[in-house]
Amino acid sequence: MSSVDYAQIQHLLGSLLWAMGRVGGLCLVAPIFGDKVVPQRIRLGVMLILAFVLAPLAPTSIDLMSADGVATMASQVLIGAAVGFVLKLVFEAVSFGGQLVGQSMSLGFAETVDPRGGGSSPVLSQFYLLIVTLLFLAMDGHLRLIALLADSFHSLPPGQAVIDANGLHAILLFAVHLFGGAVRVALPAMTSLLMVNIGFAAISRAAPSMNLFAVGFPITVTLGFVALWLSLRSVPGAFESLQNSAWTLMHELVGG
Repeated sequence: MSSVDYAQIQHLLGSLLWAMGRVGGLCLVAPIFGDKVVPQRIRLGVMLILAFVLAPLAPTSIDLMSADGVATMASQVLIGAAVGFVLKLVFEAVSFGGQLVGQSMSLGFAETVDPRGGGSSPVLSQFYLLIVTLLFLAMDGHLRLIALLADSFHSLPPGQAVIDANGLHAILLFAVHLFGGAVRVALPAMTSLLMVNIGFAAISRAAPSMNLFAVGFPITVTLGFVALWLSLRSVPGAFESLQNSAWTLMHELVGG
């Protein structure tokens, strides 16, 4: 009877640990779930709650203390981290797009402390990041991410398969689109500000004695805010396009 009880305890503990490994890898990398602005206790509580909820979906008979158990735990962390990293690339693309807009309107020097990374980042970069974070939550992206994690235990169960070299290569190829996504986000505002700079170039040729540094800077900043306000309506579409590509890749990684 004791052996049966030990087997049941090992089975339940294994299911909890496999779920905790995959959820923990996701929470370490994924935006919102792994942001430092969220208190550490809340992040730990969310991770434990998700692990307990998803534990029944991760049954396995692998010995926890064996080499296969250690390898399985490492693979679970890798799967969760890979899924979270793909989604993080989308947020970083939009953040980089905001940085490009700030540099175009001569606000590249306007930086503030970034609570997510601990360093400093451009103000417009954080502004764009805040917008897409609210869009992600409004579109129930966090619930979709949890559902994807739950489905991954059926399509990619612990101990049977891991993300292979082709999956890691697909993540690297998706990272290449980071700059393309950033340009897609910043293109409307950058195009408008480019026309402003071309106008200043024509003025400098017509009136060489005019001090463009004293006149051009306030005009560029003012028109930059106008272009930023008008181009914000294109941010949701660009973010949705990047997000759809990320969801497709994440489903391919977990075999869904």
